[in-house]
Amino acid sequence: MSSTQPLVITEDLTIYHALEQKQLLLDALAASTELELNLSQVSEMDTAGLQLLVLLKKEAQRAKKCVRIVAHSQAVSSVIDFCNMAAEFGDPLVIPAHEAS
Repeated sequence: MSSTQPLVITEDLTIYHALEQKQLLLDALAASTELELNLSQVSEMDTAGLQLLVLLKKEAQRAKKCVRIVAHSQAVSSVIDFCNMAAEFGDPLVIPAHEAS
């Protein structure tokens, strides 16, 4: 079992991809003690995707493992912000310079 595993999600985190994404995320968590989740390429996310991220965080806590979101796309940031869930994840939202102004 490796210690840190990076995982880049390239598919949308939507209800249309939720089933396969759930298995992918849980398998990646099972294969590591620390999972670094890069969501910078996610172009669309809905509440099903948000639920997957919450599930992943809760499963990690239960297994005494760590999940860190290391990059957020605008779509991911928007849904997390809209649902007021930033504190739930505990990961800093990285805002690109062109969006900060």
